[in-house]
Amino acid sequence: MIADYASLQTAIATTLHRNDLTALIPVFIADAEERIYNDIRIQAMEASYSQAIASGVVTIPAGFLEWKFLYVDGSSAHKLTRKSAEWIYTNYPTRAAEGTPVFFAREGGSLIFGPYPTDGLTVKGLYYKRLPALSDSNTTNWLIENAPDLLRYAALTEAAVHTRDADAHQLFDGKTVQLVKRIQRTDDREAFSGSVLSVTRG
Repeated sequence: MIADYASLQTAIATTLHRNDLTALIPVFIADAEERIYNDIRIQAMEASYSQAIASGVVTIPAGFLEWKFLYVDGSSAHKLTRKSAEWIYTNYPTRAAEGTPVFFAREGGSLIFGPYPTDGLTVKGLYYKRLPALSDSNTTNWLIENAPDLLRYAALTEAAVHTRDADAHQLFDGKTVQLVKRIQRTDDREAFSGSVLSVTRG
């Protein structure tokens, strides 16, 4: 049974039957985590965002993966629409306070806006982030508690890449893809459970 980081490593080692790969298992797990965070967007990965705009920008939070939505806080929320940085600079070349932003773009580790925001505005929203990485000091996270089989098969897929075992890779990767789809489908279903389907104009 996989209950923590140590037992995950044991489960992977048992399946591999390769003593020479033991030292690499933490690497396989880390690579597996990265793959998983590229493949799924679930509620457990959601985090709230709130930051005051300073000098026309806000910083992107640690562990950031993807925005779910962003808006400018105020008496009425102003939803922000994403554009490229080039588009922002082309359409809003004046980089001095002009009002409440409508658009945003990523520029390095920050977000810029168009129009250029006035002082005192706060950007809020929801984003997807990486879960705390598994390690000897952080022995569990949502994946360990709710999807240990996904972690195991994703790590075994990475091991198969390392050993250049095409048959094992096909087997483990297929199982990983299947588990990703199942977890995403289950989370999507739960997110809309209890709601009434309706048609929204627009």
